Amino acid sequence: MSASPVTVYGIPNCDTVKKARAWLAEQGIDYQFHDYKKQGVPADRLDAWIKSLGWEVLVNRQGTTWRKFDEATKAGVVDAASAKALMLANASVIKRPVIERDGRVALLGFDPSKAQALF
Repeated sequence: MSASPVTVYGIPNCDTVKKARAWLAEQGIDYQFHDYKKQGVPADRLDAWIKSLGWEVLVNRQGTTWRKFDEATKAGVVDAASAKALMLANASVIKRPVIERDGRVALLGFDPSKAQALF
């Protein structure tokens, strides 16, 4: 069991989020799930993620949400403030999952070998 609080941020129908949640459950690691669709993106956590990881890494430019944006919207994401506004308005554009442990980002995305090393 994990003694440290773990929170998984994402959307429930994302395959990568499903894999992360299944892996945590298989390892017996207790975690809270924060559903962007139901609970929204926590602005204070987003600020912390941008500060620790950088906005460039958080914006998932490979995903379908990004590809659906028009060119003007894509071109408008030029700094932390514009990226934050986009991520708050369109949670699906945030790379998933964001896994926090003790209030800090432990993992962005999910890789079982990296997760094994952390937990």
